[in-house]
Amino acid sequence: MSSTFPTSRRSVVASVVTAVGAITAGLFGTVRAAAPAIRTIPEQAQDAAPKPPLFSGAKVHNGLVYIAGKGEHGPGDITVHTTAVLNKVEEELKKAGSSMDKVLKVNVYLHDLKDYDAMNEAYRGRFGANPPVRTTIATYGGVPGGSLVEIDCIAAI
Repeated sequence: MSSTFPTSRRSVVASVVTAVGAITAGLFGTVRAAAPAIRTIPEQAQDAAPKPPLFSGAKVHNGLVYIAGKGEHGPGDITVHTTAVLNKVEEELKKAGSSMDKVLKVNVYLHDLKDYDAMNEAYRGRFGANPPVRTTIATYGGVPGGSLVEIDCIAAI
């Protein structure tokens, strides 16, 4: 027996759901929030560059702050470098209106995996009693700029 209706049961159900949604939106009004603006955290004063920068040091969007990888390019061992990098990360977070205890995710890039334990000692406790999730990798070919460690993160505002 052939159906006298040209539409399938699935399309009828989809039409009903769409109609109910439209009626509900009409009755209660729709609230369409504007997309939050993306805010770039200003860097320290730099000389005017002839080319635009490759990346931003930090961005804020939708209640989160994204901190670009920070490294230490001076002398010292992994403890000195890790401490300096974490200080830079903390400074960027404060400029963005966040803090170390609001960090959700950290990526650590090591020049050499043998520095893992010493890096952990300098890292331990810097993010409060409830540390963020973390990924640590040793980079093939080293960290750019001669740093022994580079750290980036994502934090709540």
